[in-house]
Amino acid sequence: MSTVSVGPPPQKQSQKQAQKAAQFFRAQIGGLPRPFWALWGGTVVNRLGTMVMPFTGVYLTQSRGLSLATAGLVMGVFGAGSLLSQLLAGVLTDRIGRRATLSGGMLATAACMLALGYSTSLPAILAAMFLLGLVIDVYRPASNALVADLVSPVERPRAYGLLFWGINLGYAFGMTAGGWLAGLGFVWLFWIDAVSSVLFAVLVWRAVPETRPEARKSAGGFGVVLRDRVMVGFTLVILGNALVYSQTMTMLPVAMTEVVKLSPGQYGLAMALNGVLIVVVQPLVSGWLGRRDAARTLALGMAVMGAGFAMTAFVTNTLGLIATIAVWTAGEIITAGIPGAVVATLAPAELRGRYAGLFGFAWSLAAVLAPLLGGPLLEIGTGALWFSVGGVGVLSAAGLLLLGPAIRRR
Repeated sequence: MSTVSVGPPPQKQSQKQAQKAAQFFRAQIGGLPRPFWALWGGTVVNRLGTMVMPFTGVYLTQSRGLSLATAGLVMGVFGAGSLLSQLLAGVLTDRIGRRATLSGGMLATAACMLALGYSTSLPAILAAMFLLGLVIDVYRPASNALVADLVSPVERPRAYGLLFWGINLGYAFGMTAGGWLAGLGFVWLFWIDAVSSVLFAVLVWRAVPETRPEARKSAGGFGVVLRDRVMVGFTLVILGNALVYSQTMTMLPVAMTEVVKLSPGQYGLAMALNGVLIVVVQPLVSGWLGRRDAARTLALGMAVMGAGFAMTAFVTNTLGLIATIAVWTAGEIITAGIPGAVVATLAPAELRGRYAGLFGFAWSLAAVLAPLLGGPLLEIGTGALWFSVGGVGVLSAAGLLLLGPAIRRR
């Protein structure tokens, strides 16, 4: 007895699957202007070359022979420069333009990278680190304002999410290559970082138009931003979220290697999951998340992140750490792209740089406060640290829900 096949032949099935994949791909990246993709490409190039900062502590202690305490002082000087950076960049973005601020900041970053790489005395290292902290993130307010200028409000969450994805894609490669190149000599890291910064500057200058609107006489300055109670409240919420996330670069590696006794290799393997999940999952969900209510979605992501970090109190091995990383990375993916879109919604067009600068200041401040607060808590115990961090995440989510109606009115 012969059997009759039911359904389309395999060739047609594969064609339909290819069409669906193409439609999904277009939905994720289609509809965005060409200058945005130039900005995105420059961001990826710059992050591919971001090799110095993750290895700065190693460079200062091993290559320049500084003590741990002195290296900590140098990193503190970098943090001081970073605090001023975002406020200065916000003003420059609105006054001299997005393109000039971004390109100028990248060229200054390249010069400071090389100055630091060839500095041998402590005063020279301190000066180079302060200047590097001042200029390395000048591009952020300009980039945020450019996206707000170039992309329609309904597409902004997707656009900011794609930038977030590109940063993680480039950073993952940069970390891997940087670890290998550091073994050949730290000077390679400084040159590659400098060259990638110059390429970013040139690409933006040639392919991205200036989008700064004409400033109105009544536009005002940072006083206007600080009188915007919704923006100030949102900045405080972001500060809480940034304090939570900053533990990944401050207390998490210390707690896992010193308290849980994981080896650096085990810790690095577990942390690799964060980058893999973001690169694979985030593009698949960013469009869908961007169509949800911004405040509620962002609050959900913050709460999930807080829960993931609170779970770290129970970690005793690599598998436990992997489980917690999966949870807080899910929260990170949910939040990707939304904060930038909210800032763009709250800001008048002529003050987008300053609003983005205040937003970036929250992250710079968190980078300074996270180790100052996390260190004493870890001395009390892992529970004190991670339950406190989780609590901050939940409180931030609650604060955002309270701000939700005001954000929606904008």
